[in-house]
Amino acid sequence: MKGFNRQNQLFSLCGLNCGLCPMFLNKNCPGCGGGEGNQPCKIARCSMEHVGVEYCFQCSKYPCEKYDLIDDFDSFITHRNRKFDMEKAKRLGIDAYNAEQAEKAKILEVLLSNYNDGRKKTLFCVAVNLLELQDLQAVLKEIDCKPDMETITLKEKSAFVAGLLLDAATMKNFDLKLRKKKINWEMPK
Repeated sequence: MKGFNRQNQLFSLCGLNCGLCPMFLNKNCPGCGGGEGNQPCKIARCSMEHVGVEYCFQCSKYPCEKYDLIDDFDSFITHRNRKFDMEKAKRLGIDAYNAEQAEKAKILEVLLSNYNDGRKKTLFCVAVNLLELQDLQAVLKEIDCKPDMETITLKEKSAFVAGLLLDAATMKNFDLKLRKKKINWEMPK
């Protein structure tokens, strides 16, 4: 959006963890306000009207009607925890929140560099977004404890790590699939 720029490319003003998004990691998206040519965004437009509001949670009107259905569907990144993550950033402070996200980004880099068989990028990104840092650290410890990791194929490593992440998500009572908006296609009469 013309004229909209942000310093923090890891956490958007509306609560997305852009630094953990496959589109951002592939350099297909500059992140929220990361350059000219971004898609128009009603939340970015609103932010420009409220000078001094870097994150929506800083606005006196938050949460407004723009947030009524904001967590219902996903895009390239999970939207499930946007309100939760904004509350967490507000409670911890943005610097502490960003530090935690930087740790999660390092874990995501390890997962993608060492255990992605070419089919697990979205799963890994969703898992790192939704699982707590300590859950992800526990998964890394389990990986390190598996004695034959050096001798198995990448496909086997990838399946093992995916299984650990899926198990961790099950323990938290959620799944790691992106939720797509259902389109109601009607046949013309």
